[in-house]
Amino acid sequence: MHSTLSEQLIQKLQQVKLAVFDVDGVLTDGKLNFLADGSEVKNFNTLDGLGIKLLAQSGIKTAIITGRSSPQVERRAKALGIDYLHQGREDKLTALKELWQDTHFNAAQTAYIGDDLPDLAAIRAVAFGATVNGGHQFVAQHADWCTSRTAGNGAGREFCETILAAQGKLEALYGEYL
Repeated sequence: MHSTLSEQLIQKLQQVKLAVFDVDGVLTDGKLNFLADGSEVKNFNTLDGLGIKLLAQSGIKTAIITGRSSPQVERRAKALGIDYLHQGREDKLTALKELWQDTHFNAAQTAYIGDDLPDLAAIRAVAFGATVNGGHQFVAQHADWCTSRTAGNGAGREFCETILAAQGKLEALYGEYL
C-alpha cells in the first residue's frame, strides 16, 4: 500500500488522459442491497461525482468497467457524463483492452481504480493503478497507490484529485469555486 506519490508516479499521472473506475467497492461501499421485489439499490457519494465532473472539465475522459449490470449505474454514468460504460464485464483487463482498441488511448495514458481481485490485472496494466482503503489486501500489495478514504466515502474523489493535482490542474479548478 502506498500513501504518497513518488516522482515516477507523478510523471505517469501527468500523462493520464483516461480515468477508469470500478463501481462496487469503489464508487459504492461494495454492499449489495436488494429490495423485497429483487431490485437492487446502490448508494453513490456526491464527492465522487464532482470529482468525475472535475476530470471531465479538465479534459480527462472517464470510463466505468464493472462486473455487474444495473440500470442505476447506467443512470449515474449518464448523469456524470461518463464517456465509456462497460457493464457485466467480469474480465476487467479484456474490457480495458477493448476500450483502448475502440479509442485512441493506451496503457501509458490510463489510470484505473478497483478494489478486488477481478480488478488486479487492469490495475497492473495501466500507468497508474490504484485501489481503495479497505479493498482486498492482495490488490493493495500490487497497486501503485491506495486512497486514504474508503469505498463509497470519497475514495473516487481522492483518485480524481490525485490525478488533477499531479497535472497541476487542481488549484485552478478549486479557484472556480471561490
